[in-house]
Amino acid sequence: MPSSTSSSDLHGIIREEGALPAGLRLTASDRPGQAQPVPTRDIPRQPWGRIALAALLAVGLGTFALEVNARRLGLNPGDLDNSETDWAHERARSSGAQVAIVGDSRILFDTDLDRFEQLTGERPIQLAIHGTSARALLKDVADNPDFKGLLIVGLADTMFFQPFDGYGGYIHERKRFESPAKRASAVLDHALQRQLAFLDGSYRLSVVARRLDPGLRGRPDNPYLDIWKLARVGDHRQTWMWPRIVSDTRLRAHARFAWEGFKQEFPFTPQLVGKGLAEADAAVKAIRARGGEVVFVRPPSDIHLRVNEEAQVPKAKGWDALLRTTRSVGVHNDELPPNLRHLAMPEWSHLTRACATVFTDAYVRRLTQRTKRLTLRRDAPRPLTRADCLTPDDRPL
Repeated sequence: MPSSTSSSDLHGIIREEGALPAGLRLTASDRPGQAQPVPTRDIPRQPWGRIALAALLAVGLGTFALEVNARRLGLNPGDLDNSETDWAHERARSSGAQVAIVGDSRILFDTDLDRFEQLTGERPIQLAIHGTSARALLKDVADNPDFKGLLIVGLADTMFFQPFDGYGGYIHERKRFESPAKRASAVLDHALQRQLAFLDGSYRLSVVARRLDPGLRGRPDNPYLDIWKLARVGDHRQTWMWPRIVSDTRLRAHARFAWEGFKQEFPFTPQLVGKGLAEADAAVKAIRARGGEVVFVRPPSDIHLRVNEEAQVPKAKGWDALLRTTRSVGVHNDELPPNLRHLAMPEWSHLTRACATVFTDAYVRRLTQRTKRLTLRRDAPRPLTRADCLTPDDRPL
């Protein structure tokens, strides 16, 4: 039976794209002896304007819902992720800086950079990293020939003398995080986080969904063993305690549970402590040899943790030996007057934002008396006391 469509008609259809009757498309049998292109078919007409508008509305409503939920959880715009790239950027800025700070999370949380600047006229570069040995960061600064300023080393005794770096192991690979692409990504990320609270990295869906699985309880990858959100982070890594740790009993209890590691016994042998002292001494000498200086600060820790810290590395064998070996000056929380001690530490290891300002005021004033590298400004604000931070939200819990 003859075809209702001749071969010449088909070739005409091939030459005129889009001329096929609705629902008809060419197949291989319609193109004898020809290479087989992607089959062509008519694209049905659609209300693309209305589709685009509907998609835009869906994205807008979804974003609005995520933002409302984030604000309900106590998240806020301007809380920036503290990434490896951010640390690498600050590390680059520290070359030629007058003052820099290294250490673990206590000196990170417990230093108010604004207050520091109000007192001395100098704004330090914040290089402390949570869960990281201050000794590792001290050695990193010693390897930076361009740093000739004052280095403030904040430490928790047990973390300082531990035989591993901790979370900040990436400091040995910092060049990986200094590329233009990494920096551009961080700048874009921060620009969005300044406007949208739901972009907080600690509350991404993939992070919070994992915490909902009760089947992980008792396993090594139990999400309850993780450290959850504790901090708010501003520009240049200014870090404060997240207010919900103070007000939310569940989150506060979890944070305390996360510090159980401070209660575990670790063999801080005389050899291990001696190695830490020797490495610290070598790093301090390297910094001083090029004109820099090093001082030490021991922030407070609650009695729930301090008892075990003192049992593992007694002050006489740790802090006192460190100052003596490195021939350095320092400020230990124990030496502060009563009206500057027993500040609010809701989760036992870090000060609230207001109390961090009080501690900063106290230790900076002491340092201006013990090193010529810092001078108290004539127009410095009045000294603070514990009463300046013990608001209803800051009282010990």
